[in-house]
Amino acid sequence: MKDKIALITGAGIGIGEQAAIEFCARGATIAVCDIDGVAAERVARQIVRSGGRAHAYRADVSSESDVSAMMQAIVEHLGGLDFAFNNAGVIGPIGTPLHELTEEQWRRVIDVDLTSVWLCMKHQIPAMLARGSGSIVNNSSIVGLRAATFNPAYGAAKHGVVGLTRAAASFYAKNGIRVNAICPGIVDTPMSASIDASPGKLSTARVDRTPMLRSAQAVEVARVAVWLCSDDASYITGAALPVDGGNSVV
Repeated sequence: MKDKIALITGAGIGIGEQAAIEFCARGATIAVCDIDGVAAERVARQIVRSGGRAHAYRADVSSESDVSAMMQAIVEHLGGLDFAFNNAGVIGPIGTPLHELTEEQWRRVIDVDLTSVWLCMKHQIPAMLARGSGSIVNNSSIVGLRAATFNPAYGAAKHGVVGLTRAAASFYAKNGIRVNAICPGIVDTPMSASIDASPGKLSTARVDRTPMLRSAQAVEVARVAVWLCSDDASYITGAALPVDGGNSVV
C-alpha cells in the first residue's frame, strides 16, 4: 500500500484507530477522520511519531457539508483517495421496543450508521473514479445479517449498509472500484462496554453463544478491513464478511 491514500472514519478510537495503524504499517498515508477532532489529532500524531504519514480531519459524517469539505481537503492535501473504511457509528437505544422508539432516536441511528455511509461513498467514489481504481469497506455488523431483537434501529441501519454495499459493488465494479462490508460480532471496544451497561448484559450473553467463547480485539477486525482493501482480495466485491468468532453460524 506504499504511496496509497487511506481514509478511515471513526478513527479516533477502537476499530477505526486500529485500522489507521494497520494501514500505516502497510505503507499508506492515512486520513484520520473522527467527529472528535482531539481524538483524530491524537491518532494522527501517534502515526507520525511511529514514522508514518497521517493527517487528522474533524467531520460529522452524517452531515453532507462536513463530508464534502473533508473529501475536498483530502484530495487537495494528499492528492486523491485509494482506500476508504467507513467505520463511524453509534449503537443506539438498546432494549427499547420498536413501538417505543422516538423519531429522534430512530433518525440519529439511521443518520450516523446508514446515511453517513451513503454520504461518504457519494464523495469518495468520484475521487476513486478519477484514479481509475479504489476499494471501500463499510462497517456493518452481524445484526446486518440477522435480527437485532433488542436494537431494531441499529439492526435496520446495518442491514441497510449491507444492501448499499452490494448495490455499489455491482454498479462500480466496471470502474475498478471494489466495495465490501465487514460484519463484526462482539468486539472489545468502548461501544461493547456500553452494551453491557444496558439491561441483560447483551454483550456477555453473545460472547457465551460464540463458538470461540471470546470477543474480538479491535485489531482483529481492523486487519480484515485492511485485507479487503489490499490486492490480496482483488477478486472480492459485494461481500458481507462476518468477523464474529462463529457467532453467525450457530
